[in-house]
Amino acid sequence: MQNQIKHYAILGLFILLIGLVPVTKAFPEDLQPPQKIIQSVSEQLKQKLQDKVFTKDFAQVTQFVNGVIDPHTDFNKIAPLVLGKHWKAATTDEQERFKHEFQILLVRTYSRAFVEYNNWSMTLLPLETSTEPTKTIVKTKVMQPGQQPIDVNYRMLLSRGEWKVYDIMIDGVSLVTNYRATFSDEIQTKGSLSAVIDALAKRNTEALAAKDS
Repeated sequence: MQNQIKHYAILGLFILLIGLVPVTKAFPEDLQPPQKIIQSVSEQLKQKLQDKVFTKDFAQVTQFVNGVIDPHTDFNKIAPLVLGKHWKAATTDEQERFKHEFQILLVRTYSRAFVEYNNWSMTLLPLETSTEPTKTIVKTKVMQPGQQPIDVNYRMLLSRGEWKVYDIMIDGVSLVTNYRATFSDEIQTKGSLSAVIDALAKRNTEALAAKDS
């Protein structure tokens, strides 16, 4: 169940940013700035999925996905949230290595979803008023034929004048919380954060090499 949640979370986190699905609004009002960012990028990149030659080149897809994800996702906030208490205990080198490898993990996982899925639709829901002007939650519903709609809510932060995603909740379950539990277990099992990062780097290298071959 946890793996399924992670799969939907990763897919949901970038599904609008990459333009994987058509977007509709469930309300007549104009979109707010956080929603406009997601919709704008979606419209710009939607045509990529139609290029079958492009989607067959996994290295190209991965590079493209990373280019889209990076400007609109706050990995500087996500990485500490995912590691939790282990972040403060980590060295600067370990922090940078983890952030780098975790980003690769998300990018390659979503790149695979980008190639495999093309029949999703999404509805943007009204943006609720927040008591914190620098934080908001963009609520959506993701649909796929033959399945129940999935609530996909994006937690976004206003950073240096730009709204960025830093977490996603799938039917109320947080991507950050799920990964935090996973990495915490791995650190306990392997004995150190450094060992976990080494293992993650190895998995990333092998996964990308397998896709490139």
